[in-house]
Amino acid sequence: MDDRLRERLAATEVTFEEVLTLLADPEVLADQKRYREVSTRHAELKPVVEAFRRYVAAEREVEEASELITIEDDAEMIEYFKETITQHTAVIEDLDAELRRLLVPKDPDDDKDVIIEIRSATGGDEAALWAADLYRMYERFVERSGWSLEPIDISPTDGGGIKEAIFAVKGRGAYSRFKYEAGPHRVQRVPKTESQGRIHTSMGTVAVLPEVEEIEVELHDKDLTIETMRSQGPGGQSVNTTDSAVRITHKPTGIVVSCQDEKSQLQNKLKAMRVLRARLYQIQIEEQMGERASVRRSQVGSGRRAEKIRTYNFKENRVTDHRIGLTVHSLPAVLDGDLRVLHDALIADDIAQRLAGDV
Repeated sequence: MDDRLRERLAATEVTFEEVLTLLADPEVLADQKRYREVSTRHAELKPVVEAFRRYVAAEREVEEASELITIEDDAEMIEYFKETITQHTAVIEDLDAELRRLLVPKDPDDDKDVIIEIRSATGGDEAALWAADLYRMYERFVERSGWSLEPIDISPTDGGGIKEAIFAVKGRGAYSRFKYEAGPHRVQRVPKTESQGRIHTSMGTVAVLPEVEEIEVELHDKDLTIETMRSQGPGGQSVNTTDSAVRITHKPTGIVVSCQDEKSQLQNKLKAMRVLRARLYQIQIEEQMGERASVRRSQVGSGRRAEKIRTYNFKENRVTDHRIGLTVHSLPAVLDGDLRVLHDALIADDIAQRLAGDV
C-alpha cells in the first residue's frame, strides 16, 4: 500500500472515531435530522475502517512472523511461520483491493428510487414492439430485485407495442443499477410482420432519473401551466368521459409532462409532478457539475441506429454491451430480467476507471 493511500485511510479512521463520539452526544441524539446525517456517515465509514484495521492486523502478523523466522531453529516452526506469511500476504492483497474500491466516492443518488422513460425510436412499428419488450424486461428485473414498479404514463400502440412508457421503481439501490440502463438499446431480429425472414434493426431509448423529494427541487405555481383533458386509449369507463388527464408545462425550462393512467385528476397531477421534479433535478445536478447541458439528452441520444449502448441480436442469441465490449450469449435470460452479469461488469469497470483517476 502506498503512503498516500495509507494516510487517507488513517485520516478516515480518525474521522470515524469523531463520528462515534457524535453518535453518543445528547444534542445530536435530540436532533433527528442531525442524528440521521451522523448515522449515515457512520454507516459509510464503518466498512472502510474495519477493512483497514484488518489490513493493519494482517501486516502485523506478517512482520512478526518474518522476524521470528530469522531466529527460529525448529523446522516445524519455520514452516508454520512461512504458512502464516503466505496466508496473511494473500489477505493483505485482497484487503488492498477492497479498500481501494470502498474509497471510491459513492454516487449520492444510488439509494434513490428511479423514474424510467422508455420510448420507441428508429424502426416504426417494430420499434414500438421493442419498447414493449424493454418494458417487460424491466418488469422482470424489478421482480427479481424485490423492488416494486409503478406505471406513471403508458402510451400503447394498436399493434401491441409501446410508443412511450414512464414508470417508477421503488426499492433501495434501484438507481445504482438502473443508471446503467440509460441510453439507446438496439435490437436485431426478424419482425413478426416480415414475410421474407429479413432481419430488421430497431431502437428504443431509455432515460433513467433519480426520484427526488419535494424539498430537493423547489417548484413555484407561477412557473407552471397545468392543463386537463380527456384521457386517450385504455383506462376503463372514465376514458373520454372525464377530464382526468393532466399536462404540466414548466415555463422556465419548457419541459412538458403528461399523465393519464389514473382515473383521478389529482393522482395524475401528483404523478406528473414527480416526473417533472425528477427531470428538473437532473438539470440541477448537471449545472452543479458543469458538464453536459442535459444528462437526459445524453442518455437517450437521438435514437439513431448508430448510437447504442447495447445490442440484442436474436439470431445469434447475443447481447453486447458496447460500453465495455462485453458479450453474453443468454438473450432469453436477459430479456427475462436477468441483468446482474451485465450490471456487475459495468460496475466493476466504473470503479476501475474512477480508481485510476483517484487513488
